[in-house]
Amino acid sequence: MAGLNSLEAVKRKIQCLQQQADDAEDRTQVLQRELDGERELREKAEGDVAGLNRRIQLVEEELDRAQERLSTALQKLEEAEKAADESERGMKVIENRASKDEEKMEIQEMQLKEAKHIAEEADRKYEEVARKLVILEGELERAEERAEVSELKCSDLEEELKNVTNNLKSLEASSEKRGL
Repeated sequence: MAGLNSLEAVKRKIQCLQQQADDAEDRTQVLQRELDGERELREKAEGDVAGLNRRIQLVEEELDRAQERLSTALQKLEEAEKAADESERGMKVIENRASKDEEKMEIQEMQLKEAKHIAEEADRKYEEVARKLVILEGELERAEERAEVSELKCSDLEEELKNVTNNLKSLEASSEKRGL
């Protein structure tokens, strides 16, 4: 019985080992499935990491471009600020000129009013002088007519004087002939 027991013990042991081997094989299959799942997860994670690395690279490139655009924009902003400052200075210069021009215009307006007043006064005096000139021209015409008449009278008187002188000379000559 001892042999039988030992055989039975060996059978049990074989069964036990076979059970352990089956369990181990089951565990191996479970572990293999887990390993395959882990490999899939790892491959997926590696793909995700590669995708994220590509995305990081794209984001970095985009960041570089954005920084370049920002740099360009800042440079343009500086230029625009300089231009705005220049424009402001120019505006102040123009405003100062405009203010001076307005002052000059006010002075010129006053001078124009004064010149108009002087011109009106000159027109009034001109009209008065023109009126006096017309009167004097009339008087001159009358004086010239009187002078012509006087010249004619003078001429007649001179003729008469010549005649009287000739007569007087004749009378004197006759009186000397008679008195001699």
